[in-house]
Amino acid sequence: MRERLSLRGLVQGVGFRPHVHRLASELGLSGWVRNDANGVTLEAQGSASALQALRTRLLREAPVHARIEACESEALAPTPDSSAFEIRQSEAASSGQAAIGADTCTCPACLAELFEPGNRRYRYAFINCTDCGPRYSIAEALPWDRARTSMAGFALCPDCAAEYEAPAKRRFHAEPNACPVCGPQLHLLDAQGQAVAGDAIAASLALIQRGGIVAIKSLGGFHLACDARNAAAVARLRARKQREEKPFAVMLANVASLATLAEISRAEQADLQSTARPIVLLRKRVGADAQLTGVAPDLAWLGVMLPGTPLHYLLFHDAAGRPPGSAWLDQAQSLALVMTSANVHGEPLISDNTEALAQLADITDAFLIHDRDIVIRCDDSVLRRLPGSDHAQFIRRARGYTPAAIPLTGAGAGTRAGANVLAVGGYYKNTLCFTRSSGTRSEAFLSQHIGDLDRVANCRALEAAVNHLQQLLQVKPQAIAHDLHPDFFSTQLALRLAAQWQVPAIAVQHHHAHIAAVLAEHQLDEPVLGLALDGVGLGSDGSAWGGELLRVDGAHVERLGHLQPIALPGGDRAARDPWRMGAAALAQLGRHAEIRTRFADQSGAALLAQMLERGTPMTTSMGRYFDAAAGLLGIQPQMSFEGQAAMRLEGLAASYGTLQLRSPLHEIENADGLLQLNLAATLNALLDSTLPVAQRAALFHAALIEALAEWAQAAADASGIRTLACAGGCFLNAILASGLRAALARRGLRMLEARLAPSNDGGLALGQAWVAQRALADSALAVRRPATARQTHPGHDKNNEEHSPCA
Repeated sequence: MRERLSLRGLVQGVGFRPHVHRLASELGLSGWVRNDANGVTLEAQGSASALQALRTRLLREAPVHARIEACESEALAPTPDSSAFEIRQSEAASSGQAAIGADTCTCPACLAELFEPGNRRYRYAFINCTDCGPRYSIAEALPWDRARTSMAGFALCPDCAAEYEAPAKRRFHAEPNACPVCGPQLHLLDAQGQAVAGDAIAASLALIQRGGIVAIKSLGGFHLACDARNAAAVARLRARKQREEKPFAVMLANVASLATLAEISRAEQADLQSTARPIVLLRKRVGADAQLTGVAPDLAWLGVMLPGTPLHYLLFHDAAGRPPGSAWLDQAQSLALVMTSANVHGEPLISDNTEALAQLADITDAFLIHDRDIVIRCDDSVLRRLPGSDHAQFIRRARGYTPAAIPLTGAGAGTRAGANVLAVGGYYKNTLCFTRSSGTRSEAFLSQHIGDLDRVANCRALEAAVNHLQQLLQVKPQAIAHDLHPDFFSTQLALRLAAQWQVPAIAVQHHHAHIAAVLAEHQLDEPVLGLALDGVGLGSDGSAWGGELLRVDGAHVERLGHLQPIALPGGDRAARDPWRMGAAALAQLGRHAEIRTRFADQSGAALLAQMLERGTPMTTSMGRYFDAAAGLLGIQPQMSFEGQAAMRLEGLAASYGTLQLRSPLHEIENADGLLQLNLAATLNALLDSTLPVAQRAALFHAALIEALAEWAQAAADASGIRTLACAGGCFLNAILASGLRAALARRGLRMLEARLAPSNDGGLALGQAWVAQRALADSALAVRRPATARQTHPGHDKNNEEHSPCA
């Protein structure tokens, strides 16, 4: 008998063809297998029992990184050809359903070879196999073949070619396969770009140990590295990179090396050691700051990562004295390296050698580079574990996770969730998202972190990411979704591409998108309550929102309530200077006279007091309430990086511990038919100077959790909806997220949280895409047609009949 099997999902770049070949050969089947535009296709011929065994074992014994979403079979007429099973050349096409795996860290088998003296790949910085190594960052197009990667220019030597062709070898059809004879090479250059003689790894480590800074070309871009235990080196890196207080991440050899630096749970250890090799935020131990002076000042958490590439491992191997074998990897190592993204202040991560030499010469003392091109930059992922939660929380989703698909609702739902959409995200922490559908299956591909769109280079990076991901996915969007704000570059890009491709541009309100992102990954397609808490997003009434209680039903959204508006003195400056929001809080409490005295050390206090008396723009932002609390407590008058005040406030509250409220410190009011949450009593309680600052920080969190839970319960009682989706950057606060989860559970309410995408603006594009899919399927939507592109406003806010214009 002969049969054709078509497998869809993540089956390229994960060793699936070698897996098919081994099974088919073992079962005595003839035929072939190949990559194509949709995934993997194979034809196998043999006995019925052997074919049945092949189908069963293909799925049961699939490679560890594979994800099979569909396996379709078709009976064929047997052919006289009874040759051995073979891997055929891939078949390319202009469209398809194929996907590529994420970059993964070096596997144990490759590590064993890397540290085995006498092995031909001993200490070779680009060792990999079918189970590990670069994938997404070197892929130019699909199907996954060496010719479509940045390895195309490296011809395999006879030994590597033999491995590539040998079914019994671990590198059978490993596309990035290489060795010191035929593969990429390391080079150390000084700050002027001149070659440094000698062993590049040894010389780089020696420079770092002397207090130098080295730019290291890693998997998805360059890192800037220095000795994390050398306070002078850390200070020098801060000064050169213009990064005053924002925390650095630290790379350690293994978990054992963490013993004196941070606390770690089993779940956090699993995250840290996962093949994605993310940065994981861990609770500092007492004395950590003394060992790592200046790395993460005044914060309760330390960002930690483990080596993710052979190059990283080699630095630690050298520091350990180059011991033979791998046993040293389980022993604590003293070397701790600052590993921070290599970029000019505010610019994208640098991934090109020439660009690095031009832009980093004033920051670094040397460049540890190689000649394998990075096709698409991909920054480090950052995540943390929340108390009482069974999942990790993304702060930044990038290397190691992108472009893993996020399954969406739509199986069996026909066209309702089936449109191919491009969503371009917002302004801060930008990402983009493509949805792609085939039959009844629909999935979302969220890009790596792009960054804030306040620089031309970041805007160009967004355009490049759109082109690259579209090329890989081979998808043609039927609509483009974007934020409601007309001035964002992402909005302008969406309108331009919509006009170019002649498809609708769909504007999605910021907080609607936040909630929709949670619904997308939970595959929930029913009305829910949404609690969106963040810094700022343009509301449908044209004002600055950020503390919103919504009713979301697919493409439709209704604003049920909001935080009591608070003054925003100085506009964007208020978001950078918490003392200004502290002053706004005093004004809200009717205590204007105290502004000049409480903030006497701020030169603009008197003028700000006058401004607040005359009136300023208002916002419902939860993020600004956190800033107001920090301002009133005097813990961070000015911020040197986004979220610094809220992070310090959370750290102080965590140091105090759990606090029980004696009575509620909030009111729920009726404001023009909306439920308004008044936190004036909470802010007023922070002014009690008889209490320690840490206790007042804990009080703020406890009062806020109780207020939000009762606010949500009021909406649930009125609407009959018992599910609450929570999203926005404020939910990165572990105390808030964990406390609210427990408080809602006590009230019989179900809380949905972000898991597969960041809760902050890094997840907006996923929500925009989800809303746009439903908007396209909703015949009741009004469609506007501006000259630049057709534009649709999904959703309807009964309190704001007219949506603000987007073009």
